[in-house]
Order: sequence, then C-alpha cells, then structure tokens
Amino acid sequence: MADLAADIETLARWIAGSKHLVAFTGAGISTDSGIPDFRGPDGVWTRRDAGLPPPRWRVRSAELAPNVSHAALVALQELGLLRFLISQNTDNLHLRSGIRPELLAELHGNGALMRCLRCDRRYPRDAVGWDVELWGKGYRSKAQVLGQPPCPACGGRLISSVVNFGDPLPERELREAAEHAEQCDVMLVLGSSLVVNPAAALVGVALEAGAKVALINRGETPYDELVQLRSSAGIADVLPPAVARAKELVKRPPRQRVATGR
Repeated sequence: MADLAADIETLARWIAGSKHLVAFTGAGISTDSGIPDFRGPDGVWTRRDAGLPPPRWRVRSAELAPNVSHAALVALQELGLLRFLISQNTDNLHLRSGIRPELLAELHGNGALMRCLRCDRRYPRDAVGWDVELWGKGYRSKAQVLGQPPCPACGGRLISSVVNFGDPLPERELREAAEHAEQCDVMLVLGSSLVVNPAAALVGVALEAGAKVALINRGETPYDELVQLRSSAGIADVLPPAVARAKELVKRPPRQRVATGR
C-alpha cells in the first residue's frame, strides 16, 4: 500500500506539472468495463496459446460503458492537461466517455465507425445506413457486397475502420501520434503489453525525447526497465486517485509571502 500511495503521489505531481501530457491506452483500460484483454493472465491470446476457449465478456455488448479510468482521462482533458490520447483499442469507449475526437488517435480503428477508402472520412454505421446483417462488418479484406452504401461525401468504398492483421495503420492518426510522442514531457501508458508495433514503439519515441513515462499494466512489458514509474496495480487503483490529487495541486493557490515589516 505504501508503494501504491507513493506511485499515486508521484504520478499526480508529474501530471500537475506537465506541459504536454500524452496518454497511451491498451486493452487493459477497458477490462473494468467487462471486456477481456489480450495478453493478460486470462487474455484472449493467452488462453488461445494455452489451447483454451476465448474468455467470456462480463457484460453484454449492449451494456458496455466507459469506466472510471476512461472518466479520469476526460477529467484531464477538462483540466486542459491532456494534450493527446493514443489508443490501440477499437471499443469506442474513449469517444463515448467524452474525449474530443481531435485529441484522439485510434491506431487500430474503431468498431463503431466506417471509413472511406478514397477520402478517409469516418462515419457511424447508422449515419450511412450500414446494415451488418446485410453487408457484414465491412472489413477491407472482404469483397464488396451488392447494394452496400457508398461514402456520402465522395462515393468511395466504405470499410470498417478496424485495422485487422495485415492492414496498414491509418496514416494521419499514426503521424499525429508520433508528433505528440516526440513533443510530450509526460506519457501515461495504461493497460498495454507494448508488444504490437508500430504503436508500442511510440513509447520509445517519448523516452528518447526525454519524457517521463509512467507504465501501469498488470503483465510484463519490454519497457518495464526503461520507464521511470512502473506499477502492476489495477489502472482504476492508480489513475483516478492520481488525477484527483493532480487537480488539487493544479488548483492550489501559490504560497503567499508573509510580510515581516523589514
């Protein structure tokens, strides 16, 4: 408990004193919402490699909602401290939580959005009348289906914005993420095993640029010995209290000099 309290205080002071704070999230930030992660002790790939069936979701998809860790990042946004959020997740929870789209790079796409191959615009499925029952999820690797809707802006082919194995990462999002990784002075890495590149390499970019990096993840990562703060506690046990403490530090008035008459 003493180590956890110390980590929370250190993280809070880093956050409060930051000039260009960037967050980097993986599947671990969404486990408290009921979504299994991939490489955790009971993750999708961990169970697959052990010959076990996939883990069950703890909630139905219709009940899926952002959790307190998503809300903590929104609080940082509202404080004006969060400059950018890089995410490997496709669950749409960051946008649903209230993160502004211009502050977010979803490097692996978003399962709720379709993307135009020609003009790169994104649309919610409902906005373009995409019927999953008729046309499937619209992955790039699948052939077009007769009658599926085109891009309303340019008439191009709409595909799922989710990046599957073998698909290229979205160029604009990757470029923006790299720029912010180079500029940041503090990076919060939350719930990622950091083994999927090129996304994970952005943590190395931040370290090389001199940023303080806090890594909160239950499993081991290749960056464990490189970051300045490493916690294996749950993200919800660290981030929300650190943000609450940072809010106190930011709003604390400067110490007044006591008049001595001399």
